[in-house]
Amino acid sequence: MKILVVEDSRTQAESLRYILEKKGHTVTVAANGRDALGQIAAGRPDIVLTDIMMPEMDGYELCRRIKTDDALKSIPVIIVTQLFDPVDVVRGLEAGADNFIIKPFEQKDIEARIQEVMATQTGDDVTCYPLEVRLADGSHTLTAGRRQILNILLSTYEITVRKNAELQEAHERLNLQSDQLQQAVADQKKANRDLQAENAERVKAEKALAEANKKLQLMASITRHDLRNQLTAMREYLELSLARREKDPASAWTDVSNAMDIVNQTINTVEFTGEYQKIGVKSPVWKNARHLVDDTGKYITLGRIRLENAIPSAVEIYADPLIEKVFFNLIDNAVRYGKKTTTIRFRYEENESGGTIICEDDGIGIADEEKEKIFAYEYGMNTGLGLFLTREVLTITGIVIRETGIPGKGAKFEMKCPKGAIRIKP
Repeated sequence: MKILVVEDSRTQAESLRYILEKKGHTVTVAANGRDALGQIAAGRPDIVLTDIMMPEMDGYELCRRIKTDDALKSIPVIIVTQLFDPVDVVRGLEAGADNFIIKPFEQKDIEARIQEVMATQTGDDVTCYPLEVRLADGSHTLTAGRRQILNILLSTYEITVRKNAELQEAHERLNLQSDQLQQAVADQKKANRDLQAENAERVKAEKALAEANKKLQLMASITRHDLRNQLTAMREYLELSLARREKDPASAWTDVSNAMDIVNQTINTVEFTGEYQKIGVKSPVWKNARHLVDDTGKYITLGRIRLENAIPSAVEIYADPLIEKVFFNLIDNAVRYGKKTTTIRFRYEENESGGTIICEDDGIGIADEEKEKIFAYEYGMNTGLGLFLTREVLTITGIVIRETGIPGKGAKFEMKCPKGAIRIKP
């Protein structure tokens, strides 16, 4: 057959041309209704397939022009539509369309509609009286034959049912894919949680390894430098005492006394290494901060110095079990190096980020240039290693200690505890 395809979309037109020519039909293409009428006048087609939405003249108007022209009305017209609305069918019938092809079309649907239309053309059809149909867009008058109406309704219904079945099948596949996707997401979330846990363990292991390496380096430094220097100095004093014991006994005994001082220093160094090794070995625990101050005060000779404990009885601190050494060192430093200290006071301040435990005294204080040095190991070799150990112990649970006192007016140590390291227990 000679078929005229009226379609403003070149892609859609070529697609129809390809399908029809495969079946042996001769196909010409028009871009709109006006162009189509010109081609029909030049050479009558056996059938017209027309889109609806086109510039200059749409598919309905083209169909109406053909069906109201006595010379052309016998040409079958099939409207190609996406059938978004039942009004499309009614308007097509009103315009005199012989059938519909619903987009997206398939080859078998196109051939079936053409065969139905051509079969209908050879038989008689009973013309209906004008039938008024009211829809949302207004009133429509149908004069199509009964068989034509029935064929159109059956063909559109058939396609609609099949499309609905395909849609249902697609919906079921989508549900299955959705379930599979949800399972994949759940598996991925679990894998992410496992990976996060693994990473957390790795970070903990790396941190522990770094701490162990830090301890090892310091212990090696103590063994290699400090103890060696102390033992060398001790040997020199003892050699001097041996050389002077007959000619200058007084100086010899002084050398022995100096050697004994170095012995004590060496003992302190060895004791320090023992305490330093214990840091981080045991898991942190919750300790009552007020009790820590009270208990520590019992083991230090305060003399005339007054120890005031203003920490509320409900405050608890989460720290390494060596936290007791921290409070001991703070009080001991105030007694040893404060010189004019008369009062040591502990108090607590709560804030949004956690809480702060404060230890302050009225001694000579600490010079600004030494506020950070006092926590260093090298500085502690001369003034005691208590504050170095103090910072190391507190760091385990993220507690930060700083000296913020005013030089000449007393020392002030602030232990800033994050929320996870401080609490008020009912």
